Amino acid sequence: MLNRRHIRIKVLQALYAYSLEKENDPYKGEKQLLKHFGKMYDLFVYQLSLLVEIKDFAEERMLEAKKKFYPSTEELNPNQKFINNAFLVQLAENKDLAKQTDAIHVNWKSELELVRKIYNQIRESEIYQSYMDEKETSYKADKLLVETLFEQVIIANETLHFYFEEINLNWTDDYYLVAQLVLMTISSYKQSWSATKPLPSLFKDEADEEGSQDITFAKKLFAKTIQYEKEYMELIKPKIVNWEIDRVAMMDLLILRMALVELVEMPSIPVKVTMNEYIEISKYFSTPKSKIFINGILDNLIIELKTSGKIKKAGRGLVE
Repeated sequence: MLNRRHIRIKVLQALYAYSLEKENDPYKGEKQLLKHFGKMYDLFVYQLSLLVEIKDFAEERMLEAKKKFYPSTEELNPNQKFINNAFLVQLAENKDLAKQTDAIHVNWKSELELVRKIYNQIRESEIYQSYMDEKETSYKADKLLVETLFEQVIIANETLHFYFEEINLNWTDDYYLVAQLVLMTISSYKQSWSATKPLPSLFKDEADEEGSQDITFAKKLFAKTIQYEKEYMELIKPKIVNWEIDRVAMMDLLILRMALVELVEMPSIPVKVTMNEYIEISKYFSTPKSKIFINGILDNLIIELKTSGKIKKAGRGLVE
């Protein structure tokens, strides 16, 4: 599910945290990185399981309404379109989701007030009301409803955001990223999938031309950025014109070092991909001027490394 940019961002954040530690241990740093990836997947399970909990809450609410002393006609014959939503039913029956939910002890029953508020928001939304008014339905329409509600109502709920933040502070940064992974999962779901269909893993299974899977890429990028810190800093220093090295943002230096690892140590990743990825990342994780700074420094470094023969790309379309 995670793409390479997501992985680069998490490695960058891990390297930043590692740099702030007084006693640096690369092995422990890597373990923390992998642990953080694991916690991201926990958040994915939490967010996905919430959809099932909302469906269950709606169903329980209907049953309670029928048990009133004087239920209304509407309460006796409720519109069951939402609780019979084909995608939500499919998700509720998924054995892997149930297994993952149990493994990390997800318990929405203790957060009924939060679930109630989110459900009420859903019922008040035009998206829900339009869906419920439609007589005809289809798997595609059912899935689209869940996808739209999740994106526009559920994940936008501030109380839910705070709830996850209380469970794990790191989830503050991961909240919207993981929400995108949930949306990708919903979008990719197929009606033909059985209850035994496993949830997607955090990392893609396919290896690239170098035979490297995404988890290997993450570990290598983290380890090599630390291992070659002195060597790559010596390459960077002469390129910083009119700037003292200690005045350059730490995040900028980390981005440059990570880019150098990809340029020199990872022959299957195109130079342009590395260049574009780290310029993009700098827009969101460093100073306003970092994009121009990173672009200029990388341009010079790439010319120098190509001239010296240190950049050696191999694979289809990579040999220059």
